[in-house]
Amino acid sequence: MKDILIVDDDPSVHDILRMYLEREGFDVRSAYDGEGGVRQAIDDPPELVILDIMMPDLDGYQVCRRIRAEGDVPIIFLSCRDDDVDPIIGLEVGADDYVTKPFNPREVVARVKAVLRRATPEPQEDQAAIEVGAVRVDPRTREVTVQGAPIKLTPKEFDILCLMAAEPRVVFSRERIMEKVWGYSFEDCDVRTVDTHVKRLRKKLGEGGYDGCTIEAVWGAGYRFVVEG
Repeated sequence: MKDILIVDDDPSVHDILRMYLEREGFDVRSAYDGEGGVRQAIDDPPELVILDIMMPDLDGYQVCRRIRAEGDVPIIFLSCRDDDVDPIIGLEVGADDYVTKPFNPREVVARVKAVLRRATPEPQEDQAAIEVGAVRVDPRTREVTVQGAPIKLTPKEFDILCLMAAEPRVVFSRERIMEKVWGYSFEDCDVRTVDTHVKRLRKKLGEGGYDGCTIEAVWGAGYRFVVEG
């Protein structure tokens, strides 16, 4: 049974999400403040965390950073703000997805399933490793090396790189990446999510010590994986 941790200071959020998640077979536990959420997520890691942004002690960003410092448990943010800055910041600090309040609990359940599916993909036994320039991507082990040195990617970052490295120089629109990696149509999610993950991925490829392989933005079209030189 998949174990979901909800971190939110509003008991009504816990009640409604617990009802819908348990109906789908999930085991649900609760934390009502940021410190409690961090303790549970680190001491007894769940399969996924649903995390509110606005909380009185530690806000969701702080909680996310502390969880991310210890591991890669998937995180979905709940954002109650009307502006569009908060979710993007959430993705930048390491969240996998976000849902804006007021939310449809069925949508939250669908997002939970999609994030878990991507976090624990089926083994690709028949898919050979992809080698482009100094970058090697192995779908079977979900490992990436640059000039032989391993780099650590989140599940979403790995899936984006695997998708694009398999077809170098082919331009992938944000909508296509969203559909392939997240499993959502672009009508269901802000495609700027893609921009945030690609930004982090490009930085990590650079950290691997080889600047010749990168993901290049194509104005008005999307992104492509290129090998320079």
